[in-house]
Amino acid sequence: MDLKKILDKHVEEFFLVITMAIMVLLIFFQSFSRYFLGFSLSWGSELAVYLHIWQIWLGASLGIRLSEHVRIDVFVNLLKGKIKFIVDVFASSIWFLFALFLAYEGSLYVLDLLSNDQTSPTLGIQMGIIYIVIPLSGLLMCIRLIQHIYLLYSKEFKSS
Repeated sequence: MDLKKILDKHVEEFFLVITMAIMVLLIFFQSFSRYFLGFSLSWGSELAVYLHIWQIWLGASLGIRLSEHVRIDVFVNLLKGKIKFIVDVFASSIWFLFALFLAYEGSLYVLDLLSNDQTSPTLGIQMGIIYIVIPLSGLLMCIRLIQHIYLLYSKEFKSS
């Protein structure tokens, strides 16, 4: 499998699996050490929360790639042919604009956090590094939405 295909098909899944494994091990160790060893890591809960935040944002991009986002499509399913295609492209385009807005505003937010040198309470990591997932996921969603719109066009022109 070539690198392009791996990046296209598995980039979000790779990070989601890694962060989930780290989070499960961390929470397990936290619980085990608290109840059986009498201590716990001061930073463990905070890291688990930040990993979960990353999972949510990266999972949004994966949901687009797999076309598994929750959406109300009762009305859209009543439509056929060109009109359904137009509604699908319109909805994906609006979503693309939102993801672009998220990437842009998220970048401004991260730059603001970095310039203020704000750090997390127990880990001491700059908050800008933690929240960089917001513009990153916005960018990934934009890429996935472009792919989705391209697939809609491909299907529409093949059926025509």
